Amino acid sequence: MSTTAIRVRGIEKSFKDLSVLRGVDFDVDAGSIFALLGSNGAGKTTLVRILATLLKADAGTASVHGHDVATAAGEVRDSISLTGQFAAVDEILTGRENLVLVAKLRHLDDPGAVADELLARFALTDAGGRKASTYSGGMRRRLDIAMSLIGDPPVIFLDEPTTGLDPQARIEVWQTVKQLAEGGTTVLLTTQYLDEAEQLADRIAILHKGTIIQNGTLAELKQLLPPAQVEYIEKQPSLEDVFLALVGDSGEEGPAADASGATTRKDLR
Repeated sequence: MSTTAIRVRGIEKSFKDLSVLRGVDFDVDAGSIFALLGSNGAGKTTLVRILATLLKADAGTASVHGHDVATAAGEVRDSISLTGQFAAVDEILTGRENLVLVAKLRHLDDPGAVADELLARFALTDAGGRKASTYSGGMRRRLDIAMSLIGDPPVIFLDEPTTGLDPQARIEVWQTVKQLAEGGTTVLLTTQYLDEAEQLADRIAILHKGTIIQNGTLAELKQLLPPAQVEYIEKQPSLEDVFLALVGDSGEEGPAADASGATTRKDLR
């Protein structure tokens, strides 16, 4: 049976006269990917900062890995890792040196071995001796996530992890996030990208104007709309399809197409 890794009840937060969170409720199962989907200004980052004990809520309760964020902040911080919207790597250091530094700061035995294991895990071994300033966007984000996992936190918060990344780098990060959940890590992901939530999340909560307006699996959310009518139409490839086809195999399969290039699409009527 699933256990609850994150529990949020009635969380409220205002900044002077601006009400940002207005009674937020949700649960996140251990070992799952939970997407908090919303537009800019919906309150996603504020909520993550509360769960990471960086802000105090005005009302409500929340617990992470069984620890109350208000009364057991130290235990919460020992249980989590937070990756912000932009990669927090030291560009002067090599990838391996970044990892070794964090391992030393966390007082782990054999920081070099920890770094080497993470470089291999995130397909960065060949780049480990290069300065992080030479990394692509996807590589920097993978290194950032690897740094966050030092010490094996059971819960990780990813706040807009693919902001500013190109399509191929986004897919690299998606694969990394899926691997985290497969390894038992609980992932709370904030995003404004619909396709990102659809690709990654076991459950999706839609945050709008400070409240959760819907929460469910992708299948449950789709059932909120009328049944789809299947039509066969000719569809031109998108720019992203062209880009990924030109730069090489991204590891993701595109829509099935017949010899004429026609694809199948479900139109909501």
